[in-house]
Amino acid sequence: MTSDQIILFALFAGVFGMLLWGRFRYDLVAFSALMLGVVLGVVPTKEAFSGFGHPATLVVALVLVVSAGLVRSGAVFLITRTLVDSTRSLGTHIAIMGGIGGILSAFMNNVAALALLMPVDIQTARKAGRAPGLSLMPLSFATILGGMVTLIGTPPNIIIAAIREDSLGAPFKMFDFAPVGAIAAIAGLAFVALIGWRLIPQPDADSATETEGAEFVAELTVPEGSRHVGKRLEDLYELAEKNDVAILGLARDGKRLFGTQRRGEIRANDALVIEADPHALDEFRAALSLAFAEPGREAHLKAEGSGLSKIEVVVPEGARINGKTSSSVGLAWRRSAVLLGISRKGARIRRQVRKTVVNPGDILLLLVPQGKETDVTEWLGCLPLATRGLTVTQDQKVWWGIGMFAAAVAAASLGLVYLPVALGLVVIGFILTKILPISEIYDHIEWPVVVLLGSMIPLGAALETSGGTELISGTLVGLTGGMPPWAILTVLMVVTMTLSDVLNNTATTIVAAPVGIQMAQSLGVSPDPFLMAVAVAASCAFLTPIGHKNNTLILGPGGYRFGDYWRTGLPLEIIIVAVSIPAILVFWPL
Repeated sequence: MTSDQIILFALFAGVFGMLLWGRFRYDLVAFSALMLGVVLGVVPTKEAFSGFGHPATLVVALVLVVSAGLVRSGAVFLITRTLVDSTRSLGTHIAIMGGIGGILSAFMNNVAALALLMPVDIQTARKAGRAPGLSLMPLSFATILGGMVTLIGTPPNIIIAAIREDSLGAPFKMFDFAPVGAIAAIAGLAFVALIGWRLIPQPDADSATETEGAEFVAELTVPEGSRHVGKRLEDLYELAEKNDVAILGLARDGKRLFGTQRRGEIRANDALVIEADPHALDEFRAALSLAFAEPGREAHLKAEGSGLSKIEVVVPEGARINGKTSSSVGLAWRRSAVLLGISRKGARIRRQVRKTVVNPGDILLLLVPQGKETDVTEWLGCLPLATRGLTVTQDQKVWWGIGMFAAAVAAASLGLVYLPVALGLVVIGFILTKILPISEIYDHIEWPVVVLLGSMIPLGAALETSGGTELISGTLVGLTGGMPPWAILTVLMVVTMTLSDVLNNTATTIVAAPVGIQMAQSLGVSPDPFLMAVAVAASCAFLTPIGHKNNTLILGPGGYRFGDYWRTGLPLEIIIVAVSIPAILVFWPL
């Protein structure tokens, strides 16, 4: 080995060791290794930051922003609110939720897909009276599997495509991963839905982390021309229950009507009095196309800024609003804000929300112009609760969001527009149509992942330039000498999958993909099947909670222990290898 190879192998060993130790965050570890590589002379100074402008890095960042826009437009709610039902059997629920998660993660970042569906799954488990741990692990695995189907579904696919472009002159296209990825995903989902969930240790229902916030009594207005005008209130009960909302009654002309008004007829500008947490409230509003407030108030509110946001604040002694109503302090005309709901533990609210006297200890749910959250909170003299992502769904723009994204995917798939450019145009479209406020764009990018990618790509390129990947591939070829091609592919998949179970899948891909290309070239065969093997294996990290971020996300809410994952994950990984190798040899022949 040359001195450069020794230094680079030592750097990669140090990175992997630090990632396994987990004492320091992965982006700091990767960036430190990059800086050491530059100082030691194994990474050229002019190439030190080339990874931050690499197409793979840009696509990962843009996918996260686009995913946030699809959520904000209501495109995802449109799917989930019509397909989730807590009365189904657990196996059926897992199959349907897993199918939804798999499809969503094929077209949006799989971490974002899980983050979106996890609260839905937990709410469904609570209503069904079972521990969420029985369905969260299958949901996590399904979103990981679905990400393998398209180029943008998971970072390893993006990196594989970029490495192929650098090494062979052309990247993989949007749906080149679909034949193998879809077969592996379907087989994996079938196993998880039929057998896999039965292997999960029975978690304690009380061990799951409480994810939902306070329950608010709130009001939503029925606008003119609504399809619900003329219906009875009880006609909305089923949809309300499905969205985890309790309908308490009707308010008309500023007054609560007597009783629950179960059979009362809904009129235009009536207010539905409901009880729900902020997320359920927003989903219910989007599902029924209701308004936050009377037409005049909502129009004034929207005219105030480029977007709206929801905030939760606690009322202390001495607050301006303490002992007063939101109307009497002039919340609407002084600060262009609307009191959406009040959470008051142990007490019922019988008056119209904005005419209810606020008490110390109440939690208020406020709708405020984008960027005015701090001003409104301080003016009221309240204390802000920790931000929990209380976004306002732009449900009237759902088809704009779907249309722009579909057009970008189609254009990129046909080769009309370069994928990073297509996604960039979608982001611009989301900003211009005010689906996403420009002030939030950078908040949706997971910067530690960007730093990890930007740091590891130059190190991976240096390893390849120095002949390090050729040395690794030669060793693997030597160990597999005399074996048939399918066996060599299997060894490559198993090694890559094992690394991905204990390391970040991005780092694993950056190292394994060039090795796969070198192995193919030494055997005199096409490198594409080896790249596909790496793509599938790097994504399939099911044995530990640290192999993939989705597995980490569910660790607390599911009440899992470190050793719970392998029981379902090990047979799942064996199935993935067993179905992927024949599929690769059929669709990507040697």
